[in-house]
Amino acid sequence: MSYVDSNLMTGESVVYRAKTHWFLFIFPIIILGIGASLAISGDTSFGNIVLLVGGIMLIRAFMEYISTEFAVTTKRIIAKKGLIRRSTVELNHSKVEALNVNQGVFGRIFGYGTVTVNGAAQSTGIPHIASPMEFRKQAHETIDNTQSGDLKETHKEQVSSKSKESLEAMD
Repeated sequence: MSYVDSNLMTGESVVYRAKTHWFLFIFPIIILGIGASLAISGDTSFGNIVLLVGGIMLIRAFMEYISTEFAVTTKRIIAKKGLIRRSTVELNHSKVEALNVNQGVFGRIFGYGTVTVNGAAQSTGIPHIASPMEFRKQAHETIDNTQSGDLKETHKEQVSSKSKESLEAMD
């Protein structure tokens, strides 16, 4: 079970999930290619070292890719990174002050970037996120709906129908 799913509060649901972008693998693959070409061209000792470094970088990128989660829920914005050493950010909608997107040239071309969540006394960057503009859009829409009461009414209706069902089950 994912971190986000296992840490949802009562009545909270996931509105949008984002993934780490595949561009995270480009640099390690380039290093592996350089190491392979060095090993094939005759400089085997240095080529093998570069291959080893590239392999370690690729494993690290893969671990980051599979152990990173981003989600917008009906109550919070959640970001989790790490498998063994975990780093999480969970910011309630009422505490979010701004969402900023930073994209370099490659980020614009390939569709990834860093989303910075600014909240009360806290600012956290979420790097290598795929489709950062969509993440920001979904977060803003969800926060606006929460603050305007649309999601609160939906949640009240869900709780009310569950309460009715449990009362009918008792009869």
